[in-house]
Amino acid sequence: MELADHAEELASDLGVDKQEVITDLENLVEYSVPIDEAKQSLRRKYGDGSSGGGGGGPTSKEVGAITTADSSVTVTGVVLTAGKRSIRYQGDDHEITEGTLADETGVIDYTAWEEFGLEPGDTITAGNAGVREWDGEPELNLGERTSLSIVDEAVDLPSEYADLVGGEASLAELSTGDRAVTVEVDVLECERRTIDGRDGETEILSGVFGDETGRLPFTTWDPKAAIEAGGPVRLENVYVQEFRGVPEVNVSVYSTATALDRDIAVGENTTSMTVREAVGTGGIYDVEVVGNVISVRDGSGLIQRCPICNRVIQKGQCRVHGEVDGVDDLRVKAILDDGTAALTVVLDDELTEQVYGGTLADALEQAREAMDQSVVADDIREEIVGREYRVRGHLSVDEYGANLDAESFTESDDDPAERAATLLADRDAAVTEVDG
Repeated sequence: MELADHAEELASDLGVDKQEVITDLENLVEYSVPIDEAKQSLRRKYGDGSSGGGGGGPTSKEVGAITTADSSVTVTGVVLTAGKRSIRYQGDDHEITEGTLADETGVIDYTAWEEFGLEPGDTITAGNAGVREWDGEPELNLGERTSLSIVDEAVDLPSEYADLVGGEASLAELSTGDRAVTVEVDVLECERRTIDGRDGETEILSGVFGDETGRLPFTTWDPKAAIEAGGPVRLENVYVQEFRGVPEVNVSVYSTATALDRDIAVGENTTSMTVREAVGTGGIYDVEVVGNVISVRDGSGLIQRCPICNRVIQKGQCRVHGEVDGVDDLRVKAILDDGTAALTVVLDDELTEQVYGGTLADALEQAREAMDQSVVADDIREEIVGREYRVRGHLSVDEYGANLDAESFTESDDDPAERAATLLADRDAAVTEVDG
């Protein structure tokens, strides 16, 4: 059934204007709400008693009391952040405003589909604000049926909320889904690339930002001179998405980038965690773990890659591009276990050469002499299995498991007995806390 047909059916059932319904449906579907859930949400919004909703106007609620069971509310709060973004639906671009709203009781995300002129620090009352569920949490939808006014009465925000006005944050404070954020960072790496975008070939910038608290990757969809020039910059109205299992800063055409005349001391220290703690984050860009290599997986040592997409190929076949002439490369995929959990450490060609003790040319020569390329992986296996390593890199966690792309891989000089005692003490403390 087409979207217009769903809208006509709903409009007939609810006795409301079809165009209003199709606009609301488009907004919800654009944000990946399943069509059945979107229709149920609109039945609640328009007061269909058979769906568990009720008639009458929206209920006035404090932010902390709003739940995903609400259909529409009237709420007063302070705009913490407000950033514009463009989304595309059925070939048309729509400009929306996103951010967060707070009162004494809590903080909630919002999306404004109309131009209300929202600015950080404004105290507003939004009447008939729609409520939808996003990532398990309630979110306000401010649309054409919403009445919005700036109010003079002060909202006494707790300090932890008041500090969020304007959206200034450090890289360590960012998480996937954050919107309308302001950061001051140093551009550590930057590369201009051409990709196949939604409008054809698109030039972007990608690289790594750093500040006093850590590092994160970034993508700039509107290349900005201040970023490409490198050095310290202030970025306003950026958002955070997940890319390869870790948060990534996204800079759009609506973002601003201003060069700073001060230095930013990028933190050299990384976060050290147990493997279990690291995996529990769901993905972290810069982390260090220590553990024993207990095995080297198949697909390590001397491998071949597709010359087009760089994927590892098997018997001259790329799963995307079919039969290709493979490009020789070196790689290690090792299982690291620290007693709390295990993950796969992936070493690139440079780190693999270090543990192998030779170059790609050496590996090819050894394989030719033995008439077996697996001898390279066997040598690596003998070298690293059973030893303890300190590994720093970028961890992604998905349905295929936890993979740590290593930036450094060095044999540990820790005292194993001391580290084991610490792990056991931490475990016992956790068990005591739970039992208590």
